[in-house]
Amino acid sequence: MSPSNTILRGFLVSQLCVGVIGNSLIFMLYVYSFLVRSRLSRPIDPIFMHLVLVNMLTVIFAMISYIMSSFGVRHFLDDASCKAVLYVFRVTRGLSICNTSILSTFQAITIIPSNSKWAWIKPKLSTWTCCSFLFAWLINLLIYVHVIETVVAKINYTDVGDGYYHVYCKIGLTDLRNKELLLGVILTGDVLFMTIMMLTSFYMVTLLYKHRKGARHLRSQSLSCKTAPEHRATHSILLLVSCFVIFYLLNNFITLYGFYTHERIPTLGVIVVIVSSFYPTVCPFLLLSNNKIISQFISSLSILRVTCFQRAFGG
Repeated sequence: MSPSNTILRGFLVSQLCVGVIGNSLIFMLYVYSFLVRSRLSRPIDPIFMHLVLVNMLTVIFAMISYIMSSFGVRHFLDDASCKAVLYVFRVTRGLSICNTSILSTFQAITIIPSNSKWAWIKPKLSTWTCCSFLFAWLINLLIYVHVIETVVAKINYTDVGDGYYHVYCKIGLTDLRNKELLLGVILTGDVLFMTIMMLTSFYMVTLLYKHRKGARHLRSQSLSCKTAPEHRATHSILLLVSCFVIFYLLNNFITLYGFYTHERIPTLGVIVVIVSSFYPTVCPFLLLSNNKIISQFISSLSILRVTCFQRAFGG
């Protein structure tokens, strides 16, 4: 095996492990917090839980095929497996952009000043968030039904068609008009959610700037301390959105190039997978940067240890 294949295999396995472990850790910490307190600490926590769960599934279903291929497995997926793997990957990737958009919108509404004309939205935020999740699942499950209809397994493992093909699967759809229609529908939805993300992010940046300017002018340390947790959460979400936008645009550029190029590019599929999995991989670590859930977990373990120690010696 060539050194380049060994390096690629190591990189893919490492990215899968980091992505799955990171997202699993965050998800389990939220579950532990819910079981201990019988509720989540903040209304935004269910959005974080949904995001890391979707990210974990995206990383697994995006990379498992290419990892198996890097180990020399020639016939890993049949027709049914191709349809299932690519359908789940496409749906979870679509849910990732929806979830990030919901997260950005939720935080933008959360930090709306109480004297704003939009403050009436806050009490309805939880209900609207649940409805947004249901809509996101429904729309993504329907949009990517075409994957089940058109994707088939490759008969020849070494077959590389024009443009982008999956390592084990290929698209059986040959009608260019249908392909362009599907791309148009997907891109329209993505642009809509990206626009929401950009607008809410711009609003949060503007609000943070006004607050910092006002706090500096009034020299009010109490105001800064009071709103510090919300501002830390806002900074994390802005960083998350920025990371998503960068990798999303890069991934779409490579994917569109693959659809319309007439060159044979065997490595294009693995490049797309690596780029599309980067955001789900780094997402949990961006969330941890300004999240108190780990400190709360350590604190609860310390209390549990002290309680057990006291019971052991008290008994």
